[in-house]
Amino acid sequence: MEIRLGGLLLAATLMSGCAWFHRGSHRPVPLGAGEDSTVSGTAGTDASDSTPVIEPQVPRREVKTPKIKASDFELGAYFGALSIQDFGTNPLYGARLAYHVTEDVFLEGYLGRSTAGTTSLQDVFPNITVLSNSGKHFTYYDMDLGYNVLPGEWYLGPGHAFNTDLYTTLGMGDVKFADKDHFALNFGAGLRILVTDWLAMHMDVRDHVFETDLTGRTKNVHNIEGTLGVTVFY
Repeated sequence: MEIRLGGLLLAATLMSGCAWFHRGSHRPVPLGAGEDSTVSGTAGTDASDSTPVIEPQVPRREVKTPKIKASDFELGAYFGALSIQDFGTNPLYGARLAYHVTEDVFLEGYLGRSTAGTTSLQDVFPNITVLSNSGKHFTYYDMDLGYNVLPGEWYLGPGHAFNTDLYTTLGMGDVKFADKDHFALNFGAGLRILVTDWLAMHMDVRDHVFETDLTGRTKNVHNIEGTLGVTVFY
């Protein structure tokens, strides 16, 4: 009986040892080692099976960018007509100089001159003298602040487009009329058309307002002008 029991214990011991050996021979591979082996194997396969990359043959086109001058000053001349209140509408000419502070804000100085006509009273009574020959000269000096309200483009047929700016002006200055100097306020609006990167055309309407007693009573007179002009940037 003892021999049989000993044989059973020996058999159980041998079976448990075989089972432990079987599990040890198939233990799981650590995660890092498996990934390294997989990556190295893939890299080797790609290196051996790599094919040459086809480079696309795209023709390169030379692009010429426009050479726009970064000029802040604008100088030019203008002509048109000035309606001098009580003295008719007469030719006007002048010069302007502008400095563009920003893309939308600019300062502008004007020098304009016209000659007054006759009043309706003089048409009825030619012998009445209201203004001397020197007093008929209407000369003004203005300093204005301008603002580009609405930038845009003006299309002139297919393939022709010009940049434009619709602007307003407000300022003050001196008007010499009837041999007297008058403090005047002025306001108006205009359109700037950029013909090239250095040449521009202007269409302007402005009103010069000042106080006078030339007709016998003190009042504010409005002197409206309409002009066309040309300026250059430098």
